Amino acid sequence: MNYFADLFQWERFITRSLIKLFYLLAVAVAVIFGLSGIFSGLGLMLVSPGLGFITVVASMIAVMAGVLFARIIAEVILVIFSINEHLGAIRERSEM
Repeated sequence: MNYFADLFQWERFITRSLIKLFYLLAVAVAVIFGLSGIFSGLGLMLVSPGLGFITVVASMIAVMAGVLFARIIAEVILVIFSINEHLGAIRERSEM
């Protein structure tokens, strides 16, 4: 997004710029929840070592899955917008 005025014009989509921000926010949320789960698992290890270890491992897997899922969703949205741009170019070319 180059200028604030771009928000009020429809010549250019802002989704490509915003999807990167949403991706970073999703990764941050996944990491924060994962760290919370890891610390909970470490605290649980004092009571039940086996269950605490399982919680720590599950939290790490959940962080990786969350980051991967956020990336897949972001790429799907970008692909949809890319398809739209290509179809627009094909339509313009066929109107000539």
